[in-house]
Amino acid sequence: MASIYDIKPAFQNLLRPVTRALFAAGVTANQVTVAAALLSVVVGGCIALSPTARWPLLVVPGFLFVRMALNAIDGMLAREHGQKSRLGTVLNEVGDVIADTALYLPFALVPGFDARLVVLAAALAIVTELTGLVGLQIGASRRYDGPMGKSDRAFVFGLLALLAGLRVPLAPWLTPALGLVVVLLVVTVVNRARRALAEPPRPA
Repeated sequence: MASIYDIKPAFQNLLRPVTRALFAAGVTANQVTVAAALLSVVVGGCIALSPTARWPLLVVPGFLFVRMALNAIDGMLAREHGQKSRLGTVLNEVGDVIADTALYLPFALVPGFDARLVVLAAALAIVTELTGLVGLQIGASRRYDGPMGKSDRAFVFGLLALLAGLRVPLAPWLTPALGLVVVLLVVTVVNRARRALAEPPRPA
C-alpha cells in the first residue's frame, strides 16, 4: 500500500546540501539521531505538562517536519559520508521508538482524544517497527511498508495537533479517525510480516 515513505528519495535530495554542510561542520549521524529523540521527548513533555494549552499542539506539526528532516539527514550522513556503525543502527531504531512514544502518548491527556485509542495506537506503532526489524532476523530486508508507517503517523498526528491547537471542533470525527489509525496500524503490521516472509532468505 502507498505510504508517505515513498517520497523519501525526493525529500533526501532537498536535504543533501544541508547534510553536506553538517558533515563539513563535524556533525555526526549519531549526534543527529540523539538530538531528534531528545527533542521529541521535550515536545511530548510539553504536551503532557500542558494538555489543555494550545501552544504545545501548534508546535507539533512544525517539529514533526523537523524530525523527519533529521531522520533523513542522519541516514544520509551514515550512508553517504562513511558514518555507518553498529551503534548508529541501535540508536536509530531505539531512538525512533522512543520519539514516537514520547510524542504521541501525551495526546491521551489532551481533551477530546480517546485515551484508550491513543495508547493503543502508540503501542501498535512500536509493534510496527518491531515487525519491520523481524525481517532482518529471518533473512529478509528491513521492512518499511505502510499504510501507517513512521512518516504517515507523523502526518496524521501533526494534522490532528494542528486542528486541536486551532480549536477546530473535532468531536464528531476524532474518535473514528483514531480508530482508523489503529486499524491501519494493524494492516501495516500484517503487510510488513507478509512481505518479509515473501522475500527469499538471504545467505547467512
